[in-house]
Amino acid sequence: MPIALEFFVHYAYGILFLWVLVEQLGIPVPSIPLLIAAGTLSATHRIHALPAMVAILAACLVADSVWYFLGVRYGGRVIKLLCRLSLEAASCVKKTEGTVGRHGAVTLLFAKFVPGLSTVAPPIAGQTGMPYMRFVAYDMVGSLLWASAYVFGGRFLGDLAKRSLPFLHFLGHFGVLLFVLAILGFVAQRVWKHREFLRTLRDAGVTGAELHEMMLAAVANGNKAPFIVDLRHPLDYLPDPRVLPGAVRISPTELEKHCHLLPRDTDVILYCTCPNDETSGSLAQRLQRLGVHRVRPLRGGFEGWRDALLPLVDYDEATPRHAAPELVQAVAA
Repeated sequence: MPIALEFFVHYAYGILFLWVLVEQLGIPVPSIPLLIAAGTLSATHRIHALPAMVAILAACLVADSVWYFLGVRYGGRVIKLLCRLSLEAASCVKKTEGTVGRHGAVTLLFAKFVPGLSTVAPPIAGQTGMPYMRFVAYDMVGSLLWASAYVFGGRFLGDLAKRSLPFLHFLGHFGVLLFVLAILGFVAQRVWKHREFLRTLRDAGVTGAELHEMMLAAVANGNKAPFIVDLRHPLDYLPDPRVLPGAVRISPTELEKHCHLLPRDTDVILYCTCPNDETSGSLAQRLQRLGVHRVRPLRGGFEGWRDALLPLVDYDEATPRHAAPELVQAVAA
């Protein structure tokens, strides 16, 4: 048996615990190939499925509890940190805040199957005030479903391999190499995808200074001001509820649903508070594909605008938005 495989078999449960713990703490080291490998080896009785599952669930409980209590204590700051670490940063804030808002604790039952959602569901559960024991109950059931899918999927693969001696011999000699290549390929694909997204965002975005000049020029020349949309989640309003002058609060799903009502004769500017402007950048790309060609994300988002000491105003629900009143009325309804 190759040395690397022998080492893994000897320390399997400790490796499973540490690897899953590190991943669930937010470090982008995918654990699914390891869970499948553990399941495959359980078919040969070199390791046992029950203690492997216990190690995985213990790692999930420790990591998720840490993020839950950090979410209770620090709220949105912890979520932004996790999204910066996540390989799915381009969608994790939007996915999680929207899904937790709709489904509550039930989200934890399937969160670990959804990249990005898995990363920040525990701190958002803490931020929203979910009782800890309720969180643990749903989180452990979700972790059990997640771990079982891959460990017993690997077990099924191992049972098939036992029926073919050449295939079993191949796995015994090259299984570790395949495992390493799978992880490297997984990470490389996610990193490349994220870098492409950031490059596109830099090319398409508008800076705070540029937007401010556009707003001043519109007032001076009597033109239509840019239609500005605040995409922040209600939880993000708590630290600072102010908005950019003239901005209207619309959730990403509502804006996409009513995109046909967006103005076509002026710029549509989107902003959020998520890392690297993921929500506004992703939504701008989707709206462009739906025919809204003059839509751009605000680079730096709300925080970049605020830190540049550009004007902010209190939000008034009753103030009409002249650029797209039909959209505002449709969303309000």
